[in-house]
Amino acid sequence: MSHLSARLIDDEQRCYDALLSRDRRFDGQFIAGITSTGIYCRPSCPAPVRPLRKNVRFFPTAAAAQISGMRSCKRCQPDASPGTPEWDLNGDLVARAMRLIERGEVDRIGVAGIARTLNVSERHLHRMLSSAVGASPIALARAQRANLARVLLQTSELSITDVAFASGFSSIRQFNDTIRAIYDRTPSEVRKQQRHQRDGSGNSTGSGGVDLTMWLPGRWPIDLDAMFLFHRSHGIPGVTATSDFDESGPTSYTRNISLDHGTGTMTLWAEGEVDPERPGIWASFELDNIADLASAIAKARAMFDLDADPQQIISHLRNDRLLAPLLRARPGVGVPGTADGFEAAVSAVIGQQISVAGARTILGRLVESRSPSKQGRTTFPGPAEVAQLDLDSIGLTTRRAATVRALSSAVASGELTIDVGQDRAEVRKALLALPGIGPWTADVISMRVLRDPDVIASSDLVIRRRLEELDVVDTSAWAPWRSYVACTLWATRDLDLSTATETTEQDLS
Repeated sequence: MSHLSARLIDDEQRCYDALLSRDRRFDGQFIAGITSTGIYCRPSCPAPVRPLRKNVRFFPTAAAAQISGMRSCKRCQPDASPGTPEWDLNGDLVARAMRLIERGEVDRIGVAGIARTLNVSERHLHRMLSSAVGASPIALARAQRANLARVLLQTSELSITDVAFASGFSSIRQFNDTIRAIYDRTPSEVRKQQRHQRDGSGNSTGSGGVDLTMWLPGRWPIDLDAMFLFHRSHGIPGVTATSDFDESGPTSYTRNISLDHGTGTMTLWAEGEVDPERPGIWASFELDNIADLASAIAKARAMFDLDADPQQIISHLRNDRLLAPLLRARPGVGVPGTADGFEAAVSAVIGQQISVAGARTILGRLVESRSPSKQGRTTFPGPAEVAQLDLDSIGLTTRRAATVRALSSAVASGELTIDVGQDRAEVRKALLALPGIGPWTADVISMRVLRDPDVIASSDLVIRRRLEELDVVDTSAWAPWRSYVACTLWATRDLDLSTATETTEQDLS
């Protein structure tokens, strides 16, 4: 079992105290099963009566509670919690498998495909997951499908049949049986009883596609301004909605995405001030195929780091007198993820030693040089296509063009896989072995694509200068959250560190 999960689940008194206090910070960290009622809840469940300690079991996942025969609480809807943050924290086999399962890979390539991706046998994968999180890959995927189905039933106008297949179920019968077993209601009853709570919309396009708006929950505090600024400033003309970046623009972001069954467009936005009781963002998806919905949602959540636990990160870092003023100035800065790992890798290579605006221009030319999408949406070209493009004519130096070709060819051939399911150290080693890729590029890819939370990116010019201003040589005390420190340093690049540090010393004295 991973270190984080072991600390929480093994410390049952801490879990019980969180349940008694309805502490929202633990939502998604564990599940509380009430043996006297056969119901499982999130820690912050608002039920007026708190259960006796002898009647509570603690589970690392909703799937584990379901396997024990328990049903989901109708009041607190524990399956709707943000994802467990430890899967981004850890780089072990279990964490890598969980990242793939949460992304919907069981439906796409099956358990056998996930095992091949991880270079283990299906039996070993099953044994490791059952031991660590109390559920098999199939049970974890089933729980994920059920939660997505509940969300769609409660927040959209999709037909029940469309909900079933959008959630990844292979048949209506399987869908009905699963919903009854987990929620103790039929799909129609789930929809009817929660209709008044709907805050989204959705319709089938009539041709296998879907147009859906929904809420994606996160954890407080969450710095959405920094996240929207990053994604909009790094948007690629043609792939993102706007070709001109305006820093004072709205907190919204639109981009096209490539998916297994076609293409799609996602729009992510926030409305007004973030509500501490309901942190998160709105998301609208227009997809060619309804079967791609789960994958599109996973991409959106990764882009905005919605499964991170800012409270845990801040509590670890705030006692550092140098970081404290930065954390107070910009609490909840996350690590921007990506909707396309290969796109992010190419962007990192092209962005070496040039401005963000310059990189956007070149990337826009690269996209323009590809063949138009059959679906009418412009998406970033795949590795095989990029390897064949005339990269010398888009403004790249000969050396940089050679690096992009080498990267594209390695990914296209399967020699290199840049994905959350891969071993981070091995991917980094393979990246550094490619001509023209150095530590900065490997660090950016590790942070954004591999979701490594502990990369300080000290070779970055801004980070290096900030570390010099802070007079920091050894950053090991910030582990395992150095990626978040790096993003905070970027977000506070205009903050006067000397003044801020002096204020902090006075506050701490």
